[in-house]
Amino acid sequence: MTAGTVWVPPSALASMIEELAQLATHPRPDASTVDRIRALRKTLRHSESEIKPDDGLVEPGMRVTAMLSGDTRATVFLLGERELASLDPGVDIDVYSPSSPVGRAIIGSYVGDTVTYATPSNPSVRIEILAAVPYAG
Repeated sequence: MTAGTVWVPPSALASMIEELAQLATHPRPDASTVDRIRALRKTLRHSESEIKPDDGLVEPGMRVTAMLSGDTRATVFLLGERELASLDPGVDIDVYSPSSPVGRAIIGSYVGDTVTYATPSNPSVRIEILAAVPYAG
């Protein structure tokens, strides 16, 4: 994934392409339709939806299982853009943004790693990566 690229579930990407095709057929689109077309084109230009390799690397597009310090149960989430993942009705787990504090901290780590990150209320939150598998929907 290159800088500025966002990962989206394959079905969400298909939904955006379908919506763009429908909007593009309007013979005289109004201003809000034109704005939506522009937004979709921009998002599509910077999106990817390939299934990631199952190599234990934490990156957008992975279903991550992690243990936060102080928790007694593991947390499972999709690392991806929340608003784009919401386009896929099959996404039934929490979505953590790669730009969130936890997302920035864990990207590039591997299964078995423990990393520390800061939040506004806690300057030293530890998270252990238990699993990272490709999100397949």
